[in-house]
Amino acid sequence: MIDVGALRALRSVAELGTLARAADELGFTASAVSQQIKRLEQQIGVPVLAPAGRGVVLTAAGVALVDAAPEVFQALERCAEAARSVADGAPRGTLRVAAFSTAARGLLAPTLTRLAADCPDLRLHITEQDPAQALHSVAAGTADLALVHDADGLPAPVPATLTSRHIHTDTGDVVMHRDHPLAAHDRPLTGDDLLGHSWVTSPPGTVCHQWFRRLFADQTAEPDVRHLIDDFATQLSLVAADRVLALIPRLARPPLGADLIARPLERTPTREVHAAWRSSADDSPAIRATLTALGAAAPRATATTRQPRRT
Repeated sequence: MIDVGALRALRSVAELGTLARAADELGFTASAVSQQIKRLEQQIGVPVLAPAGRGVVLTAAGVALVDAAPEVFQALERCAEAARSVADGAPRGTLRVAAFSTAARGLLAPTLTRLAADCPDLRLHITEQDPAQALHSVAAGTADLALVHDADGLPAPVPATLTSRHIHTDTGDVVMHRDHPLAAHDRPLTGDDLLGHSWVTSPPGTVCHQWFRRLFADQTAEPDVRHLIDDFATQLSLVAADRVLALIPRLARPPLGADLIARPLERTPTREVHAAWRSSADDSPAIRATLTALGAAAPRATATTRQPRRT
């Protein structure tokens, strides 16, 4: 009988390239992963890894084993779901969720309150991961559900073994101090309105920096970027202290307080948020309950873009 944990370890080595990276993902030491794979070789009677310089590569037998592994994992998951289906069907246990940071704040945090009331025997274990890593974790079996967003308008490539569902459309607004000249505008802001003002923005390579660059795509002059900050709470502190502007997704935006205000844009930047899970877990009561709760949380995540003006 093949050790399922050892098979999972071999697949992680195949996907990540080294014993050390596989060990990090699985939460073991590299030595423990090596022992698991040696046990697997003893069980099937042929080598599955071969030395390659300072690393390892899969043998032909190892490749064949990894190629067949998804069917094994899916069958085991179907067995578990079949057992749950003959019980009362109530969501229970721990659901491992991998999500990007602002989805954890804007979608999962509100979801926890609803789940605690509706599904008291279900617990979410949330890990912050970027979309590509989150999808890999679900495919590899180290997470059960991923929340991902599209990058630069392109959907995240979902592995064939996963099912995905649209959860939310996140939008961005310009946040400013109430005393800023643009705060008096009642209409959505344009690129012409924004040029000539100073900014704090996320660093290059982030989705929010892509959004920021698009605001000025039709302008010949370069925007005045005074600060590059990845943390949105810090951006808001600089908006309050330095009177700069910031382009912030609504999912990432904490309450603005009395001194700040948000204004919408004429060309609203958006990113689509999807949930993804293994197709073999389609009937999971825990996943179904969490998706329902996420669907209820998503409308609340679309906060209003302005606050009442102080009098």
